[in-house]
Amino acid sequence: MAVTRGFTGRPRRGGNDRLPPGQYDTGAGWPTLTAELTPQVDVDEWTMTVDGLVDQPTTWDWRGIHALPNDSYFGDIHCVTTWSKFDTTFTGVSVDSLLEVTGVKPEATHVFATSTTGYTTNLPLADITGGKAWIVWEFDGAPLTAEHGGPVRLLVPHLYFWKSAKWITRIELRDHDEQGFWERNGYHDRGDPWLEQRYQGDA
Repeated sequence: MAVTRGFTGRPRRGGNDRLPPGQYDTGAGWPTLTAELTPQVDVDEWTMTVDGLVDQPTTWDWRGIHALPNDSYFGDIHCVTTWSKFDTTFTGVSVDSLLEVTGVKPEATHVFATSTTGYTTNLPLADITGGKAWIVWEFDGAPLTAEHGGPVRLLVPHLYFWKSAKWITRIELRDHDEQGFWERNGYHDRGDPWLEQRYQGDA
């Protein structure tokens, strides 16, 4: 596993009510952090699947997912390594729109997100519905770069950014929680920046 230098974090500083506890404003920068080699995903071969506890398991290709109603997020993002980036704009499709197509069985409580690299992360279903999460392919009006998860990543901006899985390819709905990659390696199961839920055992 190749862990980049960014996972060691940076000195913390506060003084801004938009910064969660222990975070610093990274300004114009956007640190590149990954625990794996950056893949080069061909959009002609990429697919996105939503399955598990849904009424109609569905797979979209690049053209198909772009045919869904586009939606954008404008706001801040926060990384567990203590940086925050203000006023970002991401464009894609809301997870709600995907789930409108597939339906959701009443027993579904959690999701398990998987990337083309095999990276995984777990989330409560409530954290990706109700206008809280997107599948995105643009950042600030330009295609999302591979180093930042392009061509497509999950965006869950109210949680630490490791939950926004890069190179997303599948969301499986489940009736139970199961830890993903970083959660099995000591990170918090949920990751709320405002509660500083960085590691297992944090409140």
